[in-house]
Amino acid sequence: MNNTEEMPLRIEGRNAVLEALNSGRNIDKVLIKKGSIEGSLKVIIAKAREKGIVVSEVAASKLDELSDRRAHQGVVAVCPAYAYSTVEDILEKARDLGQQPFIIILDGIEDPHNLGAIIRTADATGAHGVIIPKRRAVGVTPAAVKSAAGAIEHVPVARVTNLTNVIEDLKKQNIWVFCADGTGQPLYEAPLTGEMAVVIGGEGGGVSRIVRESCDFTVKIPMCGKITSLNASVAAAVVMYEAVRRRSI
Repeated sequence: MNNTEEMPLRIEGRNAVLEALNSGRNIDKVLIKKGSIEGSLKVIIAKAREKGIVVSEVAASKLDELSDRRAHQGVVAVCPAYAYSTVEDILEKARDLGQQPFIIILDGIEDPHNLGAIIRTADATGAHGVIIPKRRAVGVTPAAVKSAAGAIEHVPVARVTNLTNVIEDLKKQNIWVFCADGTGQPLYEAPLTGEMAVVIGGEGGGVSRIVRESCDFTVKIPMCGKITSLNASVAAAVVMYEAVRRRSI
């Protein structure tokens, strides 16, 4: 693991904190809203204390300060900085499972909620990991963790300096790399089989030219309405589930 973030990671929300506890993530302390200990919060407190993690009751205003969206549901876990995986970690995960690699590459995603949603879908579709660039893109922030709803504990995220270099390395390992773009062959006709990595572009400019040209081929999602593009996380979900369907045939 390669820890490249300096700031502590805050995990907020009952499901996300509970998943972090169940996964064995290193947690420094758990902060609970004073006077609101009921339901799943009782389970969180019991699990935290069982693991020797400090549990503190604090005022709601304190949790609001720590929360990006004030959607903490009465609990915030304070953790060491997120430890990014490597691309090799992701490939090794696939090998250990005896599966063909299925990797999601994100080119310039800037909205942490989109990143979190994509990680959540990656977990649901059995993707082995997500690769993001270090520059001009969001990292694993508290908002991304919240949106991932616990999936961050199961989907490794690698942060790399140069996406095109990574793509070339994957291609040398006989992994097909394709991107979702407004051009190219229709998604439902593309050869989505075998070992593959799919590139999803950012919210504004989509997949950059240099990354697109590094891919083996491009696909487009059929659009029947008046709007010509989809939200990045929605587009990613459409492509991921079509890849799962085709790989299972």
